[in-house]
Amino acid sequence: MEPLKVTDLAYIRLQSPDLDKAEEFLVDFGLVRAARMRDALYMRGSDGTPFLHVTHRGEPKFLGTGWYAPSAAALEAASRLPGASAVETIDEPGGGRRVRLTDPDGYRVEIVQGGRSPEALPVEETLLNFGWDGLRRAGTEQRFPRRPSRVKRIAHYVLTTPDVVKSITWHRATLGLVSSDDIYVGDRSNVVGSFNRCDRGADFVDHHVFFCRTGPAAGLNHISFEVQDVDDVMLGHDHLVAKNYRHMWGVGRHYLGSQIFDYWCDPWGRVHEHWTDSDRLNNAQPPRLWTPQEAFKVQWGPRAPAVFHSYASP
Repeated sequence: MEPLKVTDLAYIRLQSPDLDKAEEFLVDFGLVRAARMRDALYMRGSDGTPFLHVTHRGEPKFLGTGWYAPSAAALEAASRLPGASAVETIDEPGGGRRVRLTDPDGYRVEIVQGGRSPEALPVEETLLNFGWDGLRRAGTEQRFPRRPSRVKRIAHYVLTTPDVVKSITWHRATLGLVSSDDIYVGDRSNVVGSFNRCDRGADFVDHHVFFCRTGPAAGLNHISFEVQDVDDVMLGHDHLVAKNYRHMWGVGRHYLGSQIFDYWCDPWGRVHEHWTDSDRLNNAQPPRLWTPQEAFKVQWGPRAPAVFHSYASP
């Protein structure tokens, strides 16, 4: 059987007791309502996908993730994986079909395929004058209104788990992810963190779509969303400051992945990241090994607070 190779992360599923409060935060964060039912809220970005963030009504909880299958045949193959559901019809915005799995920490992993894609939302281009190209916006003035960021798409999520090796082994074998960078302590086989990307062959993809790191309990460390550019990061930062949301970390530039980042907590403590300008890799890039001291430094900006490294929302 041809192994499944997911093409990208599709969405995240959370649970929250107050959908009004959830929507208020997500709009302030830069998402747009796609649909809302009595017990579920669907939010999208500016890219042409039906939704990328789902909130179900209930006690605060991380439920799982959705991933895109490359074809109908790949979805059928996913239904034959150990513990997989049969192929089922999706009764959510966009429709399509899916197969449901469970990862080693008990979270839902949904493989989705088909369905209808909405039009992308209009976003004006921002031109910047650079030192090597100082006339890109000659004759125009740069003025930004006060506003939230404009989220494009979901980019990656980070899972904290007591057993990193078990988790990354499952995600690579089941979803076809490949290692970009692994982090070890002491012996090189003692992996305590792992950045993994989608395997699309020679096509360039984000440095990571899934990062797994060690911690005393399993849970969601954070969800990450790409925004338009660095001005969008900073406009969103100022907007969320003005709204008195809890800031976790940023603004800075990571070392591995190189993203410009900014991390914020929703009303129940689930960390949502804005980022722009990621490294993009393909199958010409071999996996690399790093110590935590090498891997977790920043190129500029503040160091991560101590709580961030083992943070895990149930």
